[in-house]
Amino acid sequence: MSTTESPESGVRGRTRRAILGAAASLLARRRGATLAEIAEAADVGRSTLHRYFPDRDELMRAVVDDSVEAIGRSVEDAAIGDGPPLEAMRRLVAAMVESGDRIMFLWGDPRVLEEYGPRARWGDAAEEDCEGDAARIADDPVLDLIRRGQAEGVFDAELSPEWIQHTLWSLVFTGVEDADKGLLPRHGVTATVIRTFENGIRPAAG
Repeated sequence: MSTTESPESGVRGRTRRAILGAAASLLARRRGATLAEIAEAADVGRSTLHRYFPDRDELMRAVVDDSVEAIGRSVEDAAIGDGPPLEAMRRLVAAMVESGDRIMFLWGDPRVLEEYGPRARWGDAAEEDCEGDAARIADDPVLDLIRRGQAEGVFDAELSPEWIQHTLWSLVFTGVEDADKGLLPRHGVTATVIRTFENGIRPAAG
């Protein structure tokens, strides 16, 4: 049996994931957090952090990519292509709320994606290749779900699928942000988002 480990397996993989997770959580709340503070939050030494990410820019780019992938996995795990549209949408909301730190990190400050997202690194021509997988996971299945719900009369067909999707993302972001500020109990975020969202996209009576 081979003992060779991939870059994301074993101790090295766990350490890298710990750094990225701690960075996303801390930077979501304090954009100016230092590398020393991020290392402390990840429970690693500053020298260890630098072995994985030599400078702040490299760390930021890695946290952006990792956060996009983490949100994509949450959407994929919600299996929103299965079952009735309303139930699938509720699973999606719950999965997105669970990714709260990543959502706050990516969407809380537009400069994050402007400065460290794929377009900032490789330009418009390469953006589709860089974001293709994330877009297929985080966008297309959601739009497919919305269209399916509209076809079945569950979601308002007078609204565009894109508008419904943007409304969903905005509500999830507001919910996790309010919970972080203590304005909403954490255990109530999913139910609050679902209730607000469903009341807003329900077809008009009659």
